[in-house]
This record gives sequence, structure tokens and C-alpha cells, in this order.
Amino acid sequence: METAVLKKSAKELGVKKRVQINKKQNKQLLVLCLPAIAFFITFAYMPMYGIILAFKHYRFDKGILGSSFVGFDNFVFFFTSQDALRVTRNTVFLNILGILLGMSIAVILAMILNEVKSRPAIKTYQTIMLMPHFLSMSIVAYIVFGFLNMDLGIFNVWLKRIGMEPIMWYSEPKYWITILTSVRLWHNVGYSTLIYYAAIIAIDKEYYESAYLDGAGRFKAAIHITLPMLMPMISVLFVMNMGRIFHADFGLFNLVTLDSSMLYPVTDVIDTYVFRMLKSSTNLGQSTAVSLYQSFVGFILVIITNIVAKKIDSDNGLF
Repeated sequence: METAVLKKSAKELGVKKRVQINKKQNKQLLVLCLPAIAFFITFAYMPMYGIILAFKHYRFDKGILGSSFVGFDNFVFFFTSQDALRVTRNTVFLNILGILLGMSIAVILAMILNEVKSRPAIKTYQTIMLMPHFLSMSIVAYIVFGFLNMDLGIFNVWLKRIGMEPIMWYSEPKYWITILTSVRLWHNVGYSTLIYYAAIIAIDKEYYESAYLDGAGRFKAAIHITLPMLMPMISVLFVMNMGRIFHADFGLFNLVTLDSSMLYPVTDVIDTYVFRMLKSSTNLGQSTAVSLYQSFVGFILVIITNIVAKKIDSDNGLF
């Protein structure tokens, strides 16, 4: 009896010690999270007070609370304008194109990178792929301008050498779906590749060894082992990207295009539209309404995409 009591006491003491250790570790993690928590509270949650501007006709002399309430008039103004369909279509189409191509290419490159056995070669490829991600869009815009300049751009110089007429790239909308998608992939796909590569190298090597013993080659192992193991990561990143489908890269669509009005039919997105409204209009309520519409639809898309992902596989959801 005494032995049983002693064992029970020792067990309870061990549990208490583990709880104390976990509390201490959690406190340390909480302290590390505090800067990020403060950042989001300051720049994400506190500004939400300004949402009420979407329902007001803002006047600088009266301030936010003193400005007159106009209900949904600011939303009606946007949705009845000729710009609403254009900027929404461009934002959604170009983002879907970038997301699908970006994820597909990143997964393929990660699987190819996993087949490289030389450590120096892997480090070299990783550096080359990741470098563009750290370039600001201002620098990227200058690089693109170096290719597309009317007189001295590399592309027009090549066209002249083969006897063709130079192209006024910044006045021809038909080329810019391809140009913007290519620049976006070059800028971002390396970062996504390394995320998938990190997930691949975490896969237990015994799966591959068993597959090779059963006669599977590298291609079959990649299709039947690597891809299924990557699906949870792909699903989570896809859900997160869907939340940003109504948010375009402002630098890409404003700086790289040199904000050329001739390109607006294919390059004008919600972010650039709101920016121009802020510059040209004194009614901040209208631009706030468009931004609220942008954020609300993005939120709904995250919820729907997460539900669909969890229906397919319960492990694939973000939350």
C-alpha cells in the first residue's frame, strides 16, 4: 500500500514538474511573440476604427466622427461606376494566374532540387532562386524598364537587329498579362520553392527506400510519395493565398508598369485604383469603401477555401 502511494506521489510530482517546465517555456515563447503581437495590434487592429469612414462623407474640418453618415452610398458609387468590374476582374484574374502558376512551378522546382545530391550545387541554386525575392519593386521596375525601353531596351534592340519594328511596350496592353505574370514568378517563385523544399527534406527517407525496393523509380516515388506528403503544405499555402486574391502587389502593378494609363485595361487593379482615388478625391469614404470591399471578400474566400480543403482532407485546413 505504501509503495502504491509513493508511486502515485512520485507520478504527481513528475506531472507538476512537467507543467512547471511547460509554463516556463510558454512564457519564453510569449515574450518572443510580443513584438509581433504589438505590431499586429498597432498596424492591423487599431486602424480598424477607420472602417466607419466607408459609411460617411468625410470632411477634414469635421473629422471622422463629425462627418455625415451616408450609409452605403460610397459602395453604390463604386459598384455603379465603369471601373468596378474592370479592376475586380484584373485583380482576380492576374492573382489566380500567378497563384496557380507560382505554386505549380515552385513544387516542380522543389522536387527537382531534392534530386540534386551535391551540397555546394544545392546552396548555389538556392541562392540564385532566392535572390530576386529580396529586390524591391523599385529595382525590379528599373530592370524591366531596361528590357522594355522604346529606344535602348534590350527587346527592341533585338527586334531592330532582326529587321522588325520596335514595340512601344508601355502603350500596348496586350503584352502585359504575360509580362506581369513573368515578373511576378521570377520575383516570388524562388521563395516558395524553398518552403516546399524544406517540407520535402523533412519526409521520412524510409518511404523512398521502401518504394525503391518495390521497383519504383524516382518519378513514381515523386508522384506517389512526395506529392501526397506535400498536400497539407500546399493546401495551407493555397488557403493563405486565396485570402490575398483581392489584394494585388502594388509595386508590381504601379511601378513596373510606370503607372501608364494606356495599360489600365489589363493592369489596373483594386490597389492602384484606391491609390488614385486617394490622390484625386477629397472624399476618403469612397476609397475606404473599396478597401473594405476588398478585405471582406478576401476574408470570405479564406473561410470558403478552408472549408473545401477540410472537406477533401481534414488535415489540409488552415484552421
